[in-house]
Amino acid sequence: MSTGAIIGLVVAVLVVLVVLVFVLRPAMQRKKLRDRFGPEYDHAVERNDSRTAAEKELAEREHRHSEFDLKPLSATAQDSYRRHWANVQAKFVDSPESAIADADRLVTDLMAERGYPTEGYEAQLSVLSVEHARTLEHYRKAHDISERQEIGEASTEDLRTAMVHYRELFTDLLERGAAPRKDKDREAVRKEKTDV
Repeated sequence: MSTGAIIGLVVAVLVVLVVLVFVLRPAMQRKKLRDRFGPEYDHAVERNDSRTAAEKELAEREHRHSEFDLKPLSATAQDSYRRHWANVQAKFVDSPESAIADADRLVTDLMAERGYPTEGYEAQLSVLSVEHARTLEHYRKAHDISERQEIGEASTEDLRTAMVHYRELFTDLLERGAAPRKDKDREAVRKEKTDV
């Protein structure tokens, strides 16, 4: 094989590699974002003009998220939050409207203690989407019902549904990034999830 043919072959291989990098990189980035954000990826694509704009937004959320000093909760703090949640659930029987407001406040307090920003619902959604994307739709639905309740358009069944949605986000916030717990404590959490 002549030197010119070898050089031509090397150049052709390099061109193919460069093309593959440009083709595969966006696909790999898309897969990474889909894996990280789950259903929130599709939600962002629906809200934006293009997939590229949605992916840019999600990458910006990751960047903002990395700037926060998020911390796990101590076992004592987790237990305290679980007791507060049990009280809110018990309150639902006699005062569902008040219990929903308390559930929303408790979720916000938990977010603050973990180090998430708590100013503004949209900002909360954006930051929570990075680590809690799989339960974010629960938060949206609970928030929507809470807003309808404030104007008197939510039934007791709607409020019960909101409570279930708040519990999903609450549990995710409490358990994800939390300090490791013993197996018997995890079993107590699973039992708590089935109550309501």
